Amino acid sequence: MSLSFRPALVLLPLALASCGQSSTDQQDLNSLDAELTNGSVRDPAVAESLAAQIMVDPRLTQSANTDAVRPAPRPDNGAVPPEGPLEADSVDPKTLQRAPAASNDCPECRTANAALTLGALAEAQKTPDAGACATKIGYSAGWANRLPADLPLYPGARLTEAAGADRDGCRLRVVSFSSSAPMQKMLDYYYTRARAAGYSAGHSTDGRQHVLGGVRGNDAYVVYVTARPGGGSDVDMVSNAGR
Repeated sequence: MSLSFRPALVLLPLALASCGQSSTDQQDLNSLDAELTNGSVRDPAVAESLAAQIMVDPRLTQSANTDAVRPAPRPDNGAVPPEGPLEADSVDPKTLQRAPAASNDCPECRTANAALTLGALAEAQKTPDAGACATKIGYSAGWANRLPADLPLYPGARLTEAAGADRDGCRLRVVSFSSSAPMQKMLDYYYTRARAAGYSAGHSTDGRQHVLGGVRGNDAYVVYVTARPGGGSDVDMVSNAGR
């Protein structure tokens, strides 16, 4: 008889014996279960193995439970992450020029209100490259550091989101941020910076949101400012002349 059939012959009697298991056998199994669960194992080697700390290979922990359902990457519905106070405004108002009075005709306000993302806001701009460059944007906080040197992020601002595009001649930058600076001061700051850099500057409002924007040759910028509940400003800014 070949060796390949011997395991079957050995296992068969064991299987049959287990089917007709005696009460004595059952009592032995119950005793073994009790020893394992209450720590009274008589065999020293077995006892040591059971009491030993489980070893985990750190190289394999990252591959464990790869098919497990992961928690949602955002807070539960209605939960808002805690937000600390905004940084104190450090800009000296004496260094700023007053922004011009606002026109009450504000199509840019309607454009901003209809845009649900920074990409949509960029695409809605009037510059010739806005539509093409908006389709190439990527989102990263790093884009806020690549705004035009003349029109940087407001000092001490809290960045909310940033996006940009540098492909195919695009220098698009779009940022959202909050600041403890009041709305008028925010407008004065960007008006002063824009005029010093040679940009034009027009100001319009719908009574809630204020928009400051202008051009310098093919370069353009638009700053959308809304008063923040409790003080300060919420700002969206678009430029096609990023660094």
